[in-house]
Amino acid sequence: MSWCGGPAVLFVAVPTPDAVPSSFELHPGLKGRLPEAMELADVLRRLIRLSVSTAPPPAETARLVAQLAAVADDLEAHAPEMPFPRFIAPAEDAPPGEDAPPKEVPIGGAMPFDVVVGPFNPLALPVVLDFDPPKAFGRGVFDVAYEGAPGCVHGAVLASTFDIVLTGANAIVGATGPTVRLALRYLRPTLTGVEAVFEGWVTEVTDRRVFSKGRIVQDGIVTVEAEGEFAIFNNRELVNRMASRRSRGAGGAASGGEAEAPGTGAAEAGGAAAAGGDVVPTGE
Repeated sequence: MSWCGGPAVLFVAVPTPDAVPSSFELHPGLKGRLPEAMELADVLRRLIRLSVSTAPPPAETARLVAQLAAVADDLEAHAPEMPFPRFIAPAEDAPPGEDAPPKEVPIGGAMPFDVVVGPFNPLALPVVLDFDPPKAFGRGVFDVAYEGAPGCVHGAVLASTFDIVLTGANAIVGATGPTVRLALRYLRPTLTGVEAVFEGWVTEVTDRRVFSKGRIVQDGIVTVEAEGEFAIFNNRELVNRMASRRSRGAGGAASGGEAEAPGTGAAEAGGAAAAGGDVVPTGE
């Protein structure tokens, strides 16, 4: 997928949601353990919700903490020496016979550990992406773990979700990249326990910027409006260079060497987040 004859984007919008895209199986941290990893995330997600909504007696709390600490120790024993990538990017020249992501990765299938839509990140709801061009949609029922004011979804949670949904809208027109500006107007509370439908659409594309708007609809009422500005960022060479720097920094830190100064990798991409291995700029 391309825009105005420019370089191909790293992910595309797809017309229907896919809860577990096939590309997830090719992620080095998920290969061969997809169902088990999904179950782990679901259990941890449940624990997060229960940890902010239950109040066992002190002795029982202490017993549970000891059990969970032991589980955390067991899990930590399997941490890789080098962090695996946060995102999945399509392989341009995969060796013959080697499994690789498709040339164009659906946006939801590129982010298994995303904090908003990643099904394998227990911090994520996750919000479900869907597309009906020219609009992108995000749907979810937020629970108490995402609460700000009593009974209301925290504004920061809504902002992070808009960041992804507007990026999805940008992917429809093939003009994706890191967020430059995101502004929200909170019209009324967005309630927990009620489905929130995020909508996003592109309003303008220039040589270097894409502008998008969005809104949240809950029970037929618009609760929040959003406007975003994004840099068009389809330069794979720069993305891979940032990923290489992150890997070198992680290696240096592990061996006691000098790590990269904070922010030097992301600043080169105008604020885009860098991840290890092949990465995808997502507007986060």
